Amino acid sequence: MDLKQLTTFHRVATLLSFTRAAADLKYAQSSVTAQVKGLEVALGVELFERLRGRIRLTPAGERLVPYAERILSLVDEARDRTTGLGEPSGVLTIGTMESFTSYRMPPVLEYFHHRYPQLQLALRPSLCRDTCEALRQGTFDLGFLMEAETDHPGVRTEILGSEPLVAVAAPDHVLAGVRNVSTGDLRAVPILAPEAGCSYGAMFEAELNGGADQPVPLLQFGNIESIKRGVSAGLGVSVLPAMAVAAEIEAQSLTVLDWKAPFEVYTQIAWRYGRHLTREMRVFIDWMVRFAEQDRQQLVAC
Repeated sequence: MDLKQLTTFHRVATLLSFTRAAADLKYAQSSVTAQVKGLEVALGVELFERLRGRIRLTPAGERLVPYAERILSLVDEARDRTTGLGEPSGVLTIGTMESFTSYRMPPVLEYFHHRYPQLQLALRPSLCRDTCEALRQGTFDLGFLMEAETDHPGVRTEILGSEPLVAVAAPDHVLAGVRNVSTGDLRAVPILAPEAGCSYGAMFEAELNGGADQPVPLLQFGNIESIKRGVSAGLGVSVLPAMAVAAEIEAQSLTVLDWKAPFEVYTQIAWRYGRHLTREMRVFIDWMVRFAEQDRQQLVAC
């Protein structure tokens, strides 16, 4: 089997689209079609059923997919072990949510810029569910997730740690200074919706609505910076990762309410299941584990 044909087959099988595979591989669509046809001729079977406006794998195609993944992973590993003697280089495409990009990644980017100048980190804003899909399709090399779940179909993860969440309000808010604030207390005041599309936001909303006669209305502000501005202006209360409000808490423009989230979320670094970890991916994962441990030690010291 030709490796180029196998690579093209795997991309078409992942995306279930000749058009998208051609764009992803930067080939003409006719070239993708010819390569898949060549592989079908070599194997003597049809790998895809051509339907109206879409395609699907045949039973033979489905059986070939895991073998293709193993073969291509071994090729990547062989290339990495054979040529990977110099400094890490190239581009790592990483999916990450807004809070992580804004409040955790700047020191990481600075470190990698100085320590590994030939390695470019390309951050792509993405919701957790979209990040998992992009990892499965091979669009992202790595991705950050902030979820309660740690098992994701087709994706492997390493937990970097539990992500502390806090309820915040303006210092002169009616709930500021109140002991043992309950979820019921939060229902009685305006709530600014947490980070859009995040798992902890959906869990907080479910907690609010759990004991309510009707869904609790949320004020939608779109991004974390606007949420913090709205909270500090006295428009309401919000629940955000502690890392996102640390500077405002220190400056006393926001205060943390005496409320504990009844759920826990974990920051995770993820990659596609079965994918060979390149030297660059391993370096990045190793350093993210170290940075996470440093963050935990700083929290304990505080």
